[in-house]
Amino acid sequence: MTKATLRTRPRLSWAMFAVPAAAGLPLGILWWLLAPGGLNLVTRDPALSSGTNPEVWLPRDLTLAGLLVLAGCLLAVFLADRKRADPQADLLMGLAGALCGAVVAWQAGLLSAQLWAPDVDASANASIAFSLRAWPVLLLWPAATAVSVFALELHNLLGRKSDDETHQSRHAAAGPVK
Repeated sequence: MTKATLRTRPRLSWAMFAVPAAAGLPLGILWWLLAPGGLNLVTRDPALSSGTNPEVWLPRDLTLAGLLVLAGCLLAVFLADRKRADPQADLLMGLAGALCGAVVAWQAGLLSAQLWAPDVDASANASIAFSLRAWPVLLLWPAATAVSVFALELHNLLGRKSDDETHQSRHAAAGPVK
């Protein structure tokens, strides 16, 4: 008679999903505060405060892009930590959370504009209202996370290899142990 063994799967780290997804809310509000066409706290140029100026549209998208890349790099620092029980599952959950967080940031920025900005007539062009014209910007948070985790893991791997070589060369220089 054989006993059936139960395999226990490691638990998914839902915090790696929930924290980036929830971080999208303040990130979206920050986007509206900093971006031209929003509250415009970066330039404070009155010519860039209105969405009727087409020169505002690209910097508005680039502001969100910069914030998402920064968030991706910060998330990667936490994901590349060596003390994780299941780093691959944490990475997948972090990437999914980053994608959800980017969508939440986008929607939070749009909601901030609807709540706190004056009403605008966007009948001529939808981009006059505070909006995102380049939707692929939303992929920057998970992309920056993945690239940064790769770079950090590669750096750790190469750094550890050189430490092993240094350790071996010290023993070789000391001679055989008697």
